[in-house]
Amino acid sequence: MFDSVLVVCAGNICRSPTAEYVLKSKLQNKGVTVTSAGLTALEGKPADATAQHIAEQHGINMAEHRGQQINSALVQHNSVILVMEQRHLTDLCTRYPQARGKTFLLGKWLNDTEIPDPYRQSLEAFTHVYELIDSACSAWQKYL
Repeated sequence: MFDSVLVVCAGNICRSPTAEYVLKSKLQNKGVTVTSAGLTALEGKPADATAQHIAEQHGINMAEHRGQQINSALVQHNSVILVMEQRHLTDLCTRYPQARGKTFLLGKWLNDTEIPDPYRQSLEAFTHVYELIDSACSAWQKYL
């Protein structure tokens, strides 16, 4: 099926790294490479501390993550690109027309649910976003 997945959000410190590591966990031993990037990435920054804390509570370690900016090579070299919001999909496909046809909402299989940005919000907001990401990644599992 697909051999590589790129997960994209805005800053690449909350949602996309969480989805990257959740997908890696769910796709272990399937030969699928999962990475993440941001449309306006905080390059070199670790995942948000609250996002890391919640992921750790679910057995997922994101300590190695460092934010990276999306670029044409990442778009070209990934089979599927998953984004958090419709505006990310529009922006990505405008910047990189080659992304059309392989870019989808992470929440596609959850009635096209968008994943809201929890950055600088409450622990409850981060928990809600983690649960949405986990559900969306589970829904993608059978397609990847």
